[in-house]
Amino acid sequence: MIIPNVSKLSDEQLKEVTDIVGSFGCKIQVIYGEVQSIYAIIGDERNDDMITKLEGLPFVNRVDRIQSPHKLMDIRSSLASHRVKIGGVTLGQSLFVVAGPCTIDPKNPTLTIETAHAIKEAGANALRGGVWKPRTNPYSYQGDAKALDILMEAGRATGLPVDTEVMDEEHLRLALDAGVHCLQVGARNALNYSLLRQIGQAIVGRDVAVLLKRSIHMGSTQEFIAAAEYIVQLGNPNVILCPRGTSPTLDGYRNHPDESIVPLLKERTWAPVVVDPSHSVGKAAYVPAAALAAIAYGADGLCIEANVAPSKGIGDDPKQAVTPDVLKKIITQARQLWDIRRS
Repeated sequence: MIIPNVSKLSDEQLKEVTDIVGSFGCKIQVIYGEVQSIYAIIGDERNDDMITKLEGLPFVNRVDRIQSPHKLMDIRSSLASHRVKIGGVTLGQSLFVVAGPCTIDPKNPTLTIETAHAIKEAGANALRGGVWKPRTNPYSYQGDAKALDILMEAGRATGLPVDTEVMDEEHLRLALDAGVHCLQVGARNALNYSLLRQIGQAIVGRDVAVLLKRSIHMGSTQEFIAAAEYIVQLGNPNVILCPRGTSPTLDGYRNHPDESIVPLLKERTWAPVVVDPSHSVGKAAYVPAAALAAIAYGADGLCIEANVAPSKGIGDDPKQAVTPDVLKKIITQARQLWDIRRS
């Protein structure tokens, strides 16, 4: 729908608009108003190049799309009835919780194994753990492929499906070869479209899901959903959207908590939403409240950093990971809130 900044387009202006949409296989239907006329695009209006050309015209105020630009992620798409399942849990039907350490310490495998057992006992449905770590400082610990063996051993020992972050094609290959159940795309790579395509191609025909974090600097909900479309359009629709706080930060928190985006996502896409309160607030003491807020907003689940001994962990665990006792309390209260919300 084209809204001009004049009450009515001149014949020359209308021809220019008609020529542009015509080159993309569309037509113009004029809707005359007493004060303002508008110009409906008849045809597939989702082409970004066409919209850009129209918005560049000096006499066009804005172009409002009626169709969603997301052919597959849209709540009205052919995938609207698709449900993502991980470890026997259908997301959206019951609360889903993935928990575990920020970073797997290859020098202390026992800590990861003990944590895996503890988070299962606390009620978690899946085990998360960082094998490779994106770090701002190049001299900080970057991860170790040996940690992947520890993570998979912990998963086998507990029967929990495993989630870990991949940052490049080699990580992707190693994780899939090891049997990782859920690939995590971190905030720094959430808009790395070449990586999203590689992941989408690699998981076609596999019973593997992708937990897509929201970018640190990501803008609209549309941009977040569009990033997921890069993966899904290649053939595997098992994508989970994961808000995790954005920049600029809110004083006192690690990021600006963004759990309030959940209902905005829910009205646009069928994809499940699992919120990460740990990276949102960045401090263990704040995680329980942020987690419950996410469920109140309508999240399908939580991604929480947890460790049996946070002070002995590496990465963010000493400041950010909750203990299994706290995790159990969060899960118990979150399930109660889930039931209240569903009633």
